[in-house]
Amino acid sequence: MQQFFIVAIAHFLALLSPGPDFFLVARTSANAGWRVASGACLGIALANGAFIAAAFAGVSFLREGSTLFIALQLAGCAYLLYIGQLFLRHAGRNALVPAANDAATAAGNWLGNLGMGFASGILNPKNALFYASLASMVASSTALVKMAYGSWMFTIVLLWDLLVALAIGNRQVLRRFAHALPWLERASGMMLILLAAGVLTRLAWG
Repeated sequence: MQQFFIVAIAHFLALLSPGPDFFLVARTSANAGWRVASGACLGIALANGAFIAAAFAGVSFLREGSTLFIALQLAGCAYLLYIGQLFLRHAGRNALVPAANDAATAAGNWLGNLGMGFASGILNPKNALFYASLASMVASSTALVKMAYGSWMFTIVLLWDLLVALAIGNRQVLRRFAHALPWLERASGMMLILLAAGVLTRLAWG
């Protein structure tokens, strides 16, 4: 039980630190509403689930210094740079009140954000590093215990992102942050670009 609390607290504290996944959910919810953003939330949770399964199974590509792990980090940096420049380029250009769309358009937007969320989660270097290190804490646990840990973490990631989407997609919250959103988008874009630069610098000098 003590090990569970340590793992659960470490995982939740990692969720609290804003990263690419948080900014994607926040921006999508602000611009399209929480229902469309829920697609991104599920995609992010599925990507986290893939990392959890790989890390707990001891898959070699998650080991620091392996060729595939370096390739994953490079792809992640490219994605962070792409998303970062999108945030900077489109800051303040989108309406905060979700437009009324028909069912087909809404479904398409949801599926598109599901893919964006999965790409954000699977290409996030922080996720790969975090779950690889977390797996070492439960290496001696049974397969059933690891499955329980993995299910818990998948659920918490999904619920946390949905909570963020619901909070930011609220109309009252949007009205309060209407003037601040363009600056928040610019700050988010810069943070994503700096994160990518930091990972690239570490890889270059590692």
